[in-house]
Amino acid sequence: MKVRGPFPHPWSIADLLDATVEETRQFLSAFTESRPAQRAAESLRWLEEVGLGYLKLGQPINTLSGGESQRLKLVRHLAEPGRNAGGRPVKGGAQKPTLFLFDEPTTGLHFDDVRVLLRVLQQLVNGGHSVLVIEHNLDVIKCADWVIDLGPDAGDQGGQVVAVGTPEAIAACPQSHTGHALREVLPAQKHRAPRPKASLRRG
Repeated sequence: MKVRGPFPHPWSIADLLDATVEETRQFLSAFTESRPAQRAAESLRWLEEVGLGYLKLGQPINTLSGGESQRLKLVRHLAEPGRNAGGRPVKGGAQKPTLFLFDEPTTGLHFDDVRVLLRVLQQLVNGGHSVLVIEHNLDVIKCADWVIDLGPDAGDQGGQVVAVGTPEAIAACPQSHTGHALREVLPAQKHRAPRPKASLRRG
């Protein structure tokens, strides 16, 4: 079976499976009178939204990288309509507020994948959800609204709450190893300007 769309040649099922998400979304979008085609195109648009437009439709799941797999799982939540405090529809997930817990989601990810993941997590927050991330990646930590720094060291020497606060407040805490590292990645004016101090917890 072949279907003729906006392209010079008709597409077979084999052509469809060999096409990328972006190519297929463009193909389906041309069928403006077909509601199923438009719904399918909208679903594929969410894959493009999280940076997966280059994947082929027939690509086996077990060939995806860790970053690709995590973003693919998030698409299901992002594609559901959410609403902000004013009742307006927003990107970012189902109407029922949900707590998402991620354990070191950036492990093995390229820098560009980390940026895409951060954008996706922000969309979840914009949709009214809460996102809790266990992470060592400073690019993630510096974007957080609130940080709980555990330490002071690793293994048996850790597990205590060292400091709690904004990334800037953690950076201003002299007892925090994370704070020392954050000072290298936060804009200078942020961690030097007067900010609410992080609370120091002693075990």
